[in-house]
Amino acid sequence: MQDDSLIKEYYTIIDIVKEFDKNLLTVKGWGVTLSLAGLGIGFQYQHSGLFIVAAISSLSFWAIEGVIKRHQMRYYVRMREIEFLRSRKESDADSSFSPLMDWSWHLAPKYFEGKLKGYPSPPERYSSTPSYRLAWMLPHVFLPHLITVVAGCILFLLSIIGKLNIPL
Repeated sequence: MQDDSLIKEYYTIIDIVKEFDKNLLTVKGWGVTLSLAGLGIGFQYQHSGLFIVAAISSLSFWAIEGVIKRHQMRYYVRMREIEFLRSRKESDADSSFSPLMDWSWHLAPKYFEGKLKGYPSPPERYSSTPSYRLAWMLPHVFLPHLITVVAGCILFLLSIIGKLNIPL
């Protein structure tokens, strides 16, 4: 019975993580749309202030996406714990199904390279790993926000020094 509740909890966590992914795509879509629109309108209306508005907008969406990603990553620990518990149970006696979706992203390459053997070790807490602390610096989080932040700042600076012939 406890095993069934673990599997149910595991798949509930999978659903929660999928919902976070949908939210992350929405935030990324809004961020890209607003910041690129700001850059385009800045050129269209010849107003350099819109370049900095686009950069700030993109930076804001980047921060929001980083926070959402950190909230999502909090579920990964429990997912790994359940995977670890299930794999331990399998090694003891029965050969029932053990989901290893999250585990495979982290450890499978080491098993394929022959660096690890046997069953996975207990999961580490994310407070000690740099990927959790710096979630906003993961490429799938900072792109394309970083590009529009840099582009907006460069275009604003170029207009300030007179290279773009766009008034402030």
